[in-house]
Amino acid sequence: MPTMPPTGPLVTRDTVATQLRHLGVRPGEILLVHSSLRSLGWVNGGPVAVVRGLLDALGPTGTLVVPTQTGDLSDPALWSNPPVPRAWWDTIRATMPPYDPGVTPSRGVGVIPETVRTWPGALRSAHPQTSFAAIGPCAARITEGHAPDCRLGENSPLAKLERLGARVLLLGAGYDSCTAFHLAEYRIPSPLTEVGRPAPGGGWETVIEASITSDRFDELGHDFERDRPVVRGRVGAAEARLFPVADAVAYAERWLPVHRPREEEIPGRPG
Repeated sequence: MPTMPPTGPLVTRDTVATQLRHLGVRPGEILLVHSSLRSLGWVNGGPVAVVRGLLDALGPTGTLVVPTQTGDLSDPALWSNPPVPRAWWDTIRATMPPYDPGVTPSRGVGVIPETVRTWPGALRSAHPQTSFAAIGPCAARITEGHAPDCRLGENSPLAKLERLGARVLLLGAGYDSCTAFHLAEYRIPSPLTEVGRPAPGGGWETVIEASITSDRFDELGHDFERDRPVVRGRVGAAEARLFPVADAVAYAERWLPVHRPREEEIPGRPG
């Protein structure tokens, strides 16, 4: 059976850099990128070419930041895609390897963040479930001090990105992946929850955290884009959006209590 030819457009490192500049990405800025490689088209060089293009657009004084989350380092009792047998839960908790910033792969955020994570000189924050990786002059400032009991709140890289005037680039990704909205969840009434994970020194630990969810973030993003300035364009075949982290957080702080109010409680962990 003949192999189907690749679908276009043909995208190169220069394509990415040039079209990002046309979109408005500025040399020297800090950019938090959520991405989908597949959405771009046929990329010559794959994720490496995309990362190089991003770095070209930012220049040597710019800083690239990506989420490198590890949601699989969590309580197996809560897994649903797929679930695991209840009889396995205790063994999984007892033997799950702890988070290692230099070794633990990201999960569920795409191949471009995983490429950034392993890039020469990249730094990664210390949170065992919601880390960020960064390349550039501000990488250390952004990634250091990520508190173990603060996934995406005031003591996470997100708050630093807000203070530093960073912008979000959605590169073929939707608003449901916009982590900046989560920072707003820490500033409004939100439920608390028990978060289980492997402890740094071995064994299992549980911390009390703000409950975060991307539920209705697509609706939030639609209204945000309607009411606030969002730069839109294309990189390859991908739709791209560019906007300040601070604008997204401030809008979400007002939108979420009205459209997605949540009660304050600590749900019990399944057994």
